[in-house]
Amino acid sequence: MILSDLQQIRREKADELRAAGVDPYPPRATRTHTTAEALARYAAVEPGLDGGDDGEEIGLAGRLVGRRHQGKTIFAVLRDGGGEIQLYLRRDEVGDESFADFLKRYDLGDFLEARGTLFRTKMGEVTLRVGGFRMLAKALSAPPEKWHGLTDVETRYRQRYVDLLANAEVRRVFAVRSRAVSAVRRFLDERGYLAVETPTLQPLYGGAAARPFTTRHHALDQVFYLRIADELYLKRLLVGGFERVYEICKDFRNEGIDRNHSPEFTMLEFYEAYADYLSMMDTVEALIVAATVAVHGEPRLSFQGHAIDLTPPWPRITLREAIRDRSGVDYVAHPEAEDLLREARAAGADIETGTVWPRIVDELLKQFVRPTLIQPTFLTDYPVALSPLAKRKADDPSHVERFQPFIGGGELGNAFTELNDPLDQLARFQEQQRDRAAGDEEAMPIDEDYVNALTYGLPPTGGVGIGIDRLVMLLADQPSIRDVILFPAMRALPTEEHAAPAGADADAALAAASTD
Repeated sequence: MILSDLQQIRREKADELRAAGVDPYPPRATRTHTTAEALARYAAVEPGLDGGDDGEEIGLAGRLVGRRHQGKTIFAVLRDGGGEIQLYLRRDEVGDESFADFLKRYDLGDFLEARGTLFRTKMGEVTLRVGGFRMLAKALSAPPEKWHGLTDVETRYRQRYVDLLANAEVRRVFAVRSRAVSAVRRFLDERGYLAVETPTLQPLYGGAAARPFTTRHHALDQVFYLRIADELYLKRLLVGGFERVYEICKDFRNEGIDRNHSPEFTMLEFYEAYADYLSMMDTVEALIVAATVAVHGEPRLSFQGHAIDLTPPWPRITLREAIRDRSGVDYVAHPEAEDLLREARAAGADIETGTVWPRIVDELLKQFVRPTLIQPTFLTDYPVALSPLAKRKADDPSHVERFQPFIGGGELGNAFTELNDPLDQLARFQEQQRDRAAGDEEAMPIDEDYVNALTYGLPPTGGVGIGIDRLVMLLADQPSIRDVILFPAMRALPTEEHAAPAGADADAALAAASTD
């Protein structure tokens, strides 16, 4: 790593501290209060003070984010994870040497510890009158002066630590994410769902229409896949006797990247024995409302300029009806791919030649229907060919008991009455293989072990998958999935080398990297 001129200046200040017997990176702090706790404490004791200091010495720790020098005084701003507080240093109180040291060797971005007493300035701001301070971590890189001056969005994603450091709005987004996930877990825990963990590395992928990431397990001499979904393993647990299970996990799909898709994403899946897709719609409504209330305090929010009311019940519209009303195409009337493709293109759809029938239906949904679904809506009853894991409708065996929730023009998830007939499931898998032979790279493989599990009996079951990232996009009013993922996948820069050699070559690679 080659330091810039400014980084070198800061490094020299760290060396000066060492020469003076001060460790610029000590192993621990002695903080007694956070900034929020300090402000709350002063608010509690201030009524009993006679306009003076609190009198009790406290220790604060955080990042130096502001400073102004006025003769024999310094006003600074200390920020920690809970907020900010003003520091007040007087030369005659901290001493000439320490005062000069603060001006010379302490920079914006440094972490420091300050001890002193609280008082309120003439301007009305609660402030720490500093009696002593010390360096906790010398920052070699200066924080951005004005984040809006950094217009390269790619840099924000690559250096999320700087993004978080400089942008309070970004920190807010990820606080929203944390509250939303906690609310989801609390909702399911309170309803008796058991939190479980299923394999990330799988000998056979399944549970969704997607291309997997592939790796090789050398000890087993076997190909494994990063899971594209955890559905089939969770349903195995219901075969085994659990009645309500859920998992919030990372899934991986080797697909394109856009505002709604990331190759690594977070998925919630939950399954309930003796439920169906109708009862699971009620559960999904309640779950999303619970997450929204946890973040916003009410079941209403604003997303990309739209005022959205999530109060149940939500409209329920069949997929066939929605596509027909918005495109004029009735896919039931065109059971052959060539005929449906011709009708879809005549309606204005942009679909490639050779697309298989289920994907044409899916494109009609994406291009004509999805953008119109701003208020919460359930689309229901999908074609069998588009839903290989869902149970057929008793009154229309060409369709299945499936729904998807849409809000803000985006799809939040997927849900079924789960298919539990092992022979029907095997036939669906075999149909998927015919689609794969016809060019559908996302068609599911045949999972014989899952079919075998079904032979032991899966009770009537309702299952749901919700994209956590998309839910957070909605709750935090963010237009891109990369805005709600802390460290999104990025294309390597031309100068980056990320190969990971094994064995002795690894040491050489690390040594070479240290000289970049």
